[in-house]
Amino acid sequence: MAKQIFVLSSRRLLLLNHRGGGPGHLGEQLAGSAQQQQQLRVVSSWNKLCQQLGVGSAGRRFKSAAPPLGVETLDPCQLEDLPIEVINRKKDKLDLTFEDHSAAFKSKTTWEVLRALMVFQVCGIHVVVDNNEKLMKFGQTVLGKKLFGLLMKQTFYGQFVAGEDTVRIAPVIDRMRSFGVKSILDYSVEEDITQEEAEEREMDSCVSHASIEEEEANIAGMSAKGDKEFAVISKGDEEIQRYQPHKEFGDRRVGVTGARTFFYQGEATCERNTDIFLKCIETVATTTHTTGFAAIKLTALGRPQLLLQLSEVIARAHQYHQEVTGVKGPVIEGNTDPGTFEQGLKEAGVEVEKPAVQNWLDNMTYDKQGLINMFDWGGLLDINVLLQDAFKVPNLQTGCMEPLISALTDEEEEQFKNMLRRMHTVFQRAKELDIRVMVDAEQTYFQPAISRLTLEMMKKYNTEKAIVFNTYQCYLKEAHRNLVDDLEQANRQDFFFGAKLVRGAYMEQA
Repeated sequence: MAKQIFVLSSRRLLLLNHRGGGPGHLGEQLAGSAQQQQQLRVVSSWNKLCQQLGVGSAGRRFKSAAPPLGVETLDPCQLEDLPIEVINRKKDKLDLTFEDHSAAFKSKTTWEVLRALMVFQVCGIHVVVDNNEKLMKFGQTVLGKKLFGLLMKQTFYGQFVAGEDTVRIAPVIDRMRSFGVKSILDYSVEEDITQEEAEEREMDSCVSHASIEEEEANIAGMSAKGDKEFAVISKGDEEIQRYQPHKEFGDRRVGVTGARTFFYQGEATCERNTDIFLKCIETVATTTHTTGFAAIKLTALGRPQLLLQLSEVIARAHQYHQEVTGVKGPVIEGNTDPGTFEQGLKEAGVEVEKPAVQNWLDNMTYDKQGLINMFDWGGLLDINVLLQDAFKVPNLQTGCMEPLISALTDEEEEQFKNMLRRMHTVFQRAKELDIRVMVDAEQTYFQPAISRLTLEMMKKYNTEKAIVFNTYQCYLKEAHRNLVDDLEQANRQDFFFGAKLVRGAYMEQA
């Protein structure tokens, strides 16, 4: 089972320090009568709970403590000994009305509230938003760069930007922390390039340079005709075409005003982005005392084309699973027994006795409930495994093992290894410093690959606590389904699950 964290607040541990004495002092006072012995059992249970939860004497649980107690492992006799009001208050009531204005604005001054009102009113004017660059250049011309910069810092930058460096953001973080608000450090500097330059860079980075046979009409025995022309033959083909390069989405900044956009400019740029993310993680560790978060984007760590092709693999895997079993949707939802899957291959004419096919069947990810994934995605994190080799399946017409992924050059295989290495570097450093990292959601044609890689990184780095967090965009129809499926995988593979729920910033590019 995935560990579900059960933590008691300091208010609920007050009896540990009742009347000025620690638990031992209180125990000495209570010893003597049967009633006192019962009270002593209560304190003893509290002490045991505190030890398991990693709670200090003042009632504070440090995030870097040992893994907290899972709810399912609580001893029933412990619950019987605890006061009923404590049992009923295991977790705070979650306010989903978002109407507690005093709690929302208690950390703000009157000026900050008025500034927020003014800024958001202006941001609601489409003419201003659509022509923001022209207006900013006009403002700099009229007021001069220095005065215009001061004006922006007091208004828009003051509302949205905590500071320009580690020193300047520290007071803002400290003030928010004093009101119980934790921080997420997100690198948001963006290049000033034209739309034409952005489209050229994006299309170049999203198209593979591998030579593909024009006569190739199927992949693993499934029709691939029309993929490149975006012809919609069936629901499955419609899903596949989402993960092909689209010129209209060449400039990924279009329609996105609330998120940083990275454009691929080579491996050296990705290395610099990695260094920036590492500095952000180190800054979070020093400025928030490890209570904050860092945020990263996978498109900053590698070539976007690789994410497109991985997303295509996931879509094709769903299609392949459906061809074999007749079950639609993600593999994990089918709960297909490996034996049933093997029987489906036999009925399709595949010789499952072949060593290569048997080896593939043995390496599928499954448990007693059924298949979780058709591939060993965890093995893919080994940077010595080639994508072409990792995603081979038996061709449903010939029975031969063939790659489910479209062709890649040696250089592109190396670029994928580099992307994985950078991800490992970032998450390993976060684990060492006890910092949580949120992997931001991006365009829907990248997202299946981003979510799958993030989940596999959770499996590797979230063994003791949640270090890696995935992001779920709630404006998408499949958001709830994806969240449920990923939670199920965390339960079945026994790792901590980290999630960030957002509205989403890519609606116009979905």
